[in-house]
Amino acid sequence: MKALDLYYVFKSMRPRQWIKNGFILIPLVFAQKVFHVPSLLLSLEAVGVFCLLAGAVYLINDMVDLNADREHPVKSNRPLAAGLISPRTTKVAAAIILFFSLLWALFIGTGLFLVLMIYLGVQVSYNCGLKERVILDIFCVSSGFFLRVIAGAVAIHVAVSHWLIICTISISMFLSLAKRRQELTLLGQGDAENHRKVLSEYSPYLLDQMIGVITATTLLSYMLYCISPQIIAKFQTGHLIYTYPFVLYGIFRYLYLIHKKDQGDSPENVLLTDLPLLASVILWGVSCILIIYRVF
Repeated sequence: MKALDLYYVFKSMRPRQWIKNGFILIPLVFAQKVFHVPSLLLSLEAVGVFCLLAGAVYLINDMVDLNADREHPVKSNRPLAAGLISPRTTKVAAAIILFFSLLWALFIGTGLFLVLMIYLGVQVSYNCGLKERVILDIFCVSSGFFLRVIAGAVAIHVAVSHWLIICTISISMFLSLAKRRQELTLLGQGDAENHRKVLSEYSPYLLDQMIGVITATTLLSYMLYCISPQIIAKFQTGHLIYTYPFVLYGIFRYLYLIHKKDQGDSPENVLLTDLPLLASVILWGVSCILIIYRVF
């Protein structure tokens, strides 16, 4: 494999999207194990495993969606769709990376390996038909965020609270719905149907209704998590509620970017390019660490 092929393989693994793997670190923070070196190293290994696994899945997705991507105004620039890398090279790279990531996960622990197998099962089911099933397609896309949190928990052998599960599912659905809406808006109803059949089952109005429901669920579940007696007893402080304004602002800012700036098709790009949104996420994370670890 030539050096240029390696570059295009790496690019096809979409390293910009690896920021999603930050979800893996959430259990580490909320389990108060950030400064526990063995747990920190295991979490970072889990991030590395998921980067490789997700990269392999992206390569496979590019092969499955090759013809559709060639008709897409943005996805047509991907290396495989643009003809910069051959399908054979993509297949070989995907197989090698997939094998190595699963082997690494098994070395870390069977729990992480099983989560990765579930993630792969969802991705295979999605590509084999669920991506054309209305609503179920959104559940499949959003499950990737949720499974990353579970992966982070099993890697360091900690339980995930019910509240954290609800919050994660809610924010995952929010991001997935926003992605679908932007895809529909970008392509237009007619072209969207040609690119992805399931998009004919959606409309901006329907997706806005779904986003409204899940936005309220996300904000309410996080607020209840912060004031839950169980959580207050666990962290020995009720100050976590003071992180709520950052979450509120972040959600509202994302909605603003969806409706006024026509963004939202790629959460990682939105986060990395919009300074106010990035600042709110950083401030939320820093505030959580300061409060959970009782710095003040």
